Amino acid sequence: MLNQKAPLAGKVAIVTGGGRGVGRGIAIALSEQGASVVLTGRTESQLTACANEISELTGGQVSHMVATVGERHDADRTVATTLARFGRLDILVNNAQSTPRPVSVSLELVTDEIIAMVVNSGLIGAIHHMQAAFAPMKQQGGGSIINIASNAGILGHAGMSIYGAAKEGLKGLSRVAARDWGGHGIRVNAVCPASLTESAEQFQKDFPERATAVLASIPLGRLGDPVADIGRAVAFLAGPDASYITGQTWSLNGGQMMT
Repeated sequence: MLNQKAPLAGKVAIVTGGGRGVGRGIAIALSEQGASVVLTGRTESQLTACANEISELTGGQVSHMVATVGERHDADRTVATTLARFGRLDILVNNAQSTPRPVSVSLELVTDEIIAMVVNSGLIGAIHHMQAAFAPMKQQGGGSIINIASNAGILGHAGMSIYGAAKEGLKGLSRVAARDWGGHGIRVNAVCPASLTESAEQFQKDFPERATAVLASIPLGRLGDPVADIGRAVAFLAGPDASYITGQTWSLNGGQMMT
């Protein structure tokens, strides 16, 4: 149900890749806290199902649109459509990320097509959406941008070279943007989740021994819930109680990596 305290009441959020997985969990949590949510992704059926679920769970305002995050014109269109419907943009969650199948590919076998798919959907897509969101956030006196990164690069997960590189790029982008845009009241943070999503379940099926080892490396003994563990942490970062937090990377991984 909608949180009666509703710390995000009156706020408007875009969640890219919002139809499934971590994006779905984040979108639900933002709506629980009172935000109106715009979901984007490539699959209409997933977006529709997620939007209906959120509406039923929270009663909040939610809309969706099909878009390809790596295309600049789609990023511009997403922001323009959000402003036309809701009149403002307060929160941008850059969650979308395409990965190859199988997800694990040794570096010497990585093709140019894989590089383009992973980098364009994640890092480049985030840049385009941040640029599109800058003007309306600046005009209204601030906003919160949360980039969904990963610890894959730091931990050196085998077979995830390009994914790890793209996600490390998101962390650096977040820190620099936090300095560039802090004077406008725009906060930028990164979140690295270890979450039980459809992709994680597929990884468990494809690489059961590696999946078992990953789970054993987490002191809390489980992957995070997309809503309760990941989504609500992102909602906190987007909200007023996190107004002095910017340029940070939060590792939401049950203690798998400690800093």
